[in-house]
Amino acid sequence: MNKKNYIVNFFTYLFLIFFTVIALYPIINVFTISIRPGNKLLSTSLAIIPDGATFKQYAELFTNRPFMLWVWNSTIVSAVVTFTGVALASTAGYALSRFQFVGKQSSMLALLTTQMFPATMLLLPMYIMLIKLELINSYLGIIIVYSATALPFCVWQMKGYYDTIPFSLEESARIDGCTRWQAFYKIIFPLAAPALVITALFSFMTAWSEYIVAAQVLQDTQLYTLPLGLKSFESNMSTEWGLYAAASLVVSIPVVALFVILSKWLVSGLTLGSVKG
Repeated sequence: MNKKNYIVNFFTYLFLIFFTVIALYPIINVFTISIRPGNKLLSTSLAIIPDGATFKQYAELFTNRPFMLWVWNSTIVSAVVTFTGVALASTAGYALSRFQFVGKQSSMLALLTTQMFPATMLLLPMYIMLIKLELINSYLGIIIVYSATALPFCVWQMKGYYDTIPFSLEESARIDGCTRWQAFYKIIFPLAAPALVITALFSFMTAWSEYIVAAQVLQDTQLYTLPLGLKSFESNMSTEWGLYAAASLVVSIPVVALFVILSKWLVSGLTLGSVKG
């Protein structure tokens, strides 16, 4: 390695380390708040491990608060929304990619148009719909809203990924005796793993961390999801910052774990070289 490349690499790594520290600092700061004693929550000290550090906030969170109930509720809702998103987006995207039918272009344009509007604009009509269906304050109601807001993006990106998979793969499978359905789930579906992972992560995140819709649809405290539960630590007179910080860190663990577990699938070009041009 010559001197010029060495200097370039040095500044590249220095640049990456600098911005990594900037990204990690808020997380470290939240952890510091979560282990501060109750009488030092508003301290301006920059010490990562404060004097008298304690994990009482974490113990309080799991023993004296309904935190595990909130985790269970969020897990149920997120799992159903993720399964729904993957199942519907994978099939709808395939249909839009491979078939020609009346209204195809209009459907794709409608899906794209929905992404121009924030989800909060749809809150009122969806709320009225849930009232008429008597689904307010229910798991099913919140699942319908989350699935409806996540599906347009998921269908569109699945359609785009299917477009990159050569149609000749399916033709070869059909010649070998596969039905269209067998060609889809045996050949195309496995090759679409990166897009399916993105769909699953997007659907999961839509349900796991959403607050505004949940606050309107769910009134029963027994149905509270994690964002609503964390919000309960905040009141007009005081905020339990220690519990808030501890819960925030615990809530982020499943998301980080999912990204680590599924990271190997977040690779493009799995079909590269599968068919000779």
